[in-house]
Amino acid sequence: MKKCVFSLVGALLILVSGMQPVVHAEEKDDQTLGLAKETKSAILLERDTGKILFQKDADKRLPPASMTKLMTLLIIMQELEKGDLTKNEKVRVSENAASMGGSQIFLEAGEEMSVNDLLKGIAVASGNDASVAMAEKIAGSESSFVKRMNKEAKKLNLKNTQFQNVSGLPAKNHYSTAHDMAMIAKELLRYEDITNYTSIYEDYLRKGEENEFWLVNTNKLVKHYQGVDGLKTGFTNEAKYCLTATAKKEGMRVVTVVMGAETIKKRNAATAELLDYAYNHYNTKQLFKKGQTVSKLDMFKAENRHVNVVTAASVSTLLKKGEKPEEISTETMMNENFNLPIKKGDQVGELRVKKGNKVLSATPLIVEDDVEPATYFTLFKRSLQKLSKSN
Repeated sequence: MKKCVFSLVGALLILVSGMQPVVHAEEKDDQTLGLAKETKSAILLERDTGKILFQKDADKRLPPASMTKLMTLLIIMQELEKGDLTKNEKVRVSENAASMGGSQIFLEAGEEMSVNDLLKGIAVASGNDASVAMAEKIAGSESSFVKRMNKEAKKLNLKNTQFQNVSGLPAKNHYSTAHDMAMIAKELLRYEDITNYTSIYEDYLRKGEENEFWLVNTNKLVKHYQGVDGLKTGFTNEAKYCLTATAKKEGMRVVTVVMGAETIKKRNAATAELLDYAYNHYNTKQLFKKGQTVSKLDMFKAENRHVNVVTAASVSTLLKKGEKPEEISTETMMNENFNLPIKKGDQVGELRVKKGNKVLSATPLIVEDDVEPATYFTLFKRSLQKLSKSN
């Protein structure tokens, strides 16, 4: 194995046959800070590093209400990135989707609406009908989509989350936690386009038509707290008032979750307290931008032999204000054994940020383009070239 160590933003390259688990530094519950007092549970984390800055009963299972739609949105964004769905694509609304109660954008059975507008309906107005319409479009039925939601939860290693529907309407054994909601939000924010929707304060659907619908964001902090650009509110009589929020200021993005507040005012106040704490006490230093090339794959059996390996998300270090920067190194762990083809966005390694031997954070490394198997003609040419060089 060949190792190269650099300070701060250097890279240590190690080629290994297997992937390594993602590790995030965390802090234990610290309710002495006096934050989120009037909530059942809460959490605050920095997005890039995954560092938990505060938590209160963050693993307590509670009904997530419409924060459930974070997972619904995550799967929609995955489909868009893969190209299996486009924003201009029209979705025909079923009678089942149109019949959803609770928060809705009043879709009519047989109506056709673009994916782009349905995304607005979910992200801004928390439309249950829009959520079911998208679930049926992607998976054929809500129940099939829910199976995928739970599969994704397992993939993210969420041990205290189980979904029964796509909307968050009350259902037996439908639960999550502040921690798990934060992890879903963290993953969703990899798709930077999502905040183009969740940051909308007001907009219209069917603009200029008789059934024009005014969208107003259920998350008022989008308008009233600088830097807030998402993500999802929730309320049922059982869940009370919940909010998963995110904000970005001075290059630092944080995620907060509060659950079980008795009023909207208390929910928003608790969220603002957490955000204030984060920005008053911490800042970040970016090491790599999302999509920045970190390494290259050299694959003899691939048609395009050299493929860029890039970061799936931005990579940063987190510092308490007033503290001196620590000696930081980064480590690139690449998997040598690949089965072709590899699709654009597939994970082929991870980038670790380390302090000494301690792993502070780990970010997936993905391929920038599709990697197809080489043709017989390409392999023949390469074999000849290899042979000529050896002679």
